[in-house]
Amino acid sequence: MIPVSDTKRGYLALREELDAAVRRVLDRSWFVLGAEGEAFEAEFAAYLGVEHCVGVANGTDAIELALRALDIGPGDEVIVPALTAAFSALAVSRAGATPVFADVDPVTAGLDPASVAARIGPRTRALLPVHLYGGAADLEALGVLAADHDLALVEDAAQAHGARYAGRRVGSFGQVSCFSFYPSKNLGAYGDGGAIATDDPALAARLRRLRNGGQAGRYEHVELGANSRLDELQAAILRVKLARLDAANAARRAQAARYDAALADTGLTLPRALPGAEHVYHLYAVRVPATRGGGRDALAAHLRERGVGTQIHYPTPVHRQPAYADLGPAPGALPEAEAWAAEELSLPLFPELTPDEQGRAIAAIREWAGGNAEPPAGTSAGTPRGNKRRNAE
Repeated sequence: MIPVSDTKRGYLALREELDAAVRRVLDRSWFVLGAEGEAFEAEFAAYLGVEHCVGVANGTDAIELALRALDIGPGDEVIVPALTAAFSALAVSRAGATPVFADVDPVTAGLDPASVAARIGPRTRALLPVHLYGGAADLEALGVLAADHDLALVEDAAQAHGARYAGRRVGSFGQVSCFSFYPSKNLGAYGDGGAIATDDPALAARLRRLRNGGQAGRYEHVELGANSRLDELQAAILRVKLARLDAANAARRAQAARYDAALADTGLTLPRALPGAEHVYHLYAVRVPATRGGGRDALAAHLRERGVGTQIHYPTPVHRQPAYADLGPAPGALPEAEAWAAEELSLPLFPELTPDEQGRAIAAIREWAGGNAEPPAGTSAGTPRGNKRRNAE
């Protein structure tokens, strides 16, 4: 089965360097809050174009601690997109605040500024745009809304390492931005990991305290913190992979362009970036209209029969999750998020995907769509091989 993503291929491509990085940590035998973590924080901050980076245990903790550092908690509201991994909203809840769900753009799936504007109220303290699937949200419009209403802009950039908006890296626009290094991410660790980026030195200092139990000094807990630290092994791995992130993202964009050219006439809605933005295609997320050939499930079944893996991101919008049944809104109130959830299908795309594999995926999709065109130059149809899908979040 051609996988949607494959972390083992990524490891094998960098095996020698990654093994050396792990041995370096083992030889030093310092595993938490050490030299590797400090070096990664400095390198990732420089890559993003921000002053400070604070490594934490995972992306959910990154959002929770960012909100806590901004003194956002009980009684406050944070506007989040209804279409995202539920962990974005769960982090808001863990901080003690209430997520308020807004709709998404029908083309980019990013947080819709008009829907956000309609939901800003007296208790709203922050906006949490998610750069979904690797494409930037509308940071200009959302930034204006945040400034006009004195709200914090907290970027959830967990799926968009290296993406750009108006010439700058996403993660450099808000008061604070949050990243996940889950293994399948564009910049992925070999375990959980996360980071928070900011230009505010006081905020960075508080975040470093909060991630380490609220300690101002050893055994001096001045506030209620968390135990959420990026360990040295993951930091060393991430340093190796960060040096190759731009090349990996370029490979993703090249594969996306191949899909764009080959699937333009199939009736699928293909991914699109905002004008002036650079997509990094964490996922190649298409939409399959229910009226087209039996819809998403029919296409997924057809591809599975031909040895092509797919995945759905995300089949249930967050406002429809049982955990948020008490918040609503009612079904149908956020139609674009619900339409995306009903139609989205992620196709195989990762830096080590071969032209032959992508060609076979394209040929199978075109067969389903009833097209007769040949796959584009540089791809070819072949015989399915056995490949296990790994860590497709």
